[in-house]
Amino acid sequence: MTKKQRALEIVERLKREYPDTVCTLDYDQAWKLLVSVRLAAQCTDARVNVVVEKLYEKFPDVDALAAAPVEEIEEIVHPCGLGHSKARDISACMKVLRDEYGGNVPDDFDKLLALPGVGRKSANLIMGDVFGRPAIVTDTHCIRLVNRMGLVDGVKEPAKVEKALWELIPPQEGNDFCHRLVDHGRAVCTARTKPYCERCCLLGICRQVGVEG
Repeated sequence: MTKKQRALEIVERLKREYPDTVCTLDYDQAWKLLVSVRLAAQCTDARVNVVVEKLYEKFPDVDALAAAPVEEIEEIVHPCGLGHSKARDISACMKVLRDEYGGNVPDDFDKLLALPGVGRKSANLIMGDVFGRPAIVTDTHCIRLVNRMGLVDGVKEPAKVEKALWELIPPQEGNDFCHRLVDHGRAVCTARTKPYCERCCLLGICRQVGVEG
C-alpha cells in the first residue's frame, strides 16, 4: 500500500466515522472566525467560545473592535493566554479589515496571510470553512495524527506537513479531513493518554509496514 492509497482509505474511513464534522470554533461571520482562530493558539476551542461571547457583547462588529483600545481587548481575552500579543494582533487585523476591505474578510489566500496575526493554518481554515475552497489546516492534531498514521515520516513543521498532505489528500476532501483529524484526535488518537488503538476505525492501516512512495 502506497502512502497515497493509505491516505485515500483513511479519508474514507474517517468520513464514515465522523460524517457530520464541523469546525469547533463558534462563529456566524467570517471576521469572528479570524478572531477565534487567533485566540485558539495554545488554548482550547471550548474556552475560546466562551471568551468571544464577552468580547462581542462589548465590540459587536469589525468597526467596534478596530476602534477598541488594545488594553480593553486584552482584558477580555486574557483567559485564552498570551493576552497582549493576541489582543494586539486582533486589533491590528480588524483595522486592516475596516480600512482596506470595507469590514469584509478577503477571499484570497495571500491577502489573508498578509493580515496581522494570520498564518497558514488560519488562512487555510478561513478559505475552507468560510469560502469552501480546498484547504489543509495543519494544527497540532493534524500533525500528530498524520505522523502516527504514516502519511508523513517524523515531520513536525506545519508548512512541510501541509505540503505533504496536498500531494496525498484530494483537494475537495482536505478541509473536512483536517476537521475529522481533530475529532479523531480528541476521541481516540489522543495526545495526553495512550491512543485507544483497539477501537480505532483505522486499525489495520495505521502505520502499516512497507509503505511505498
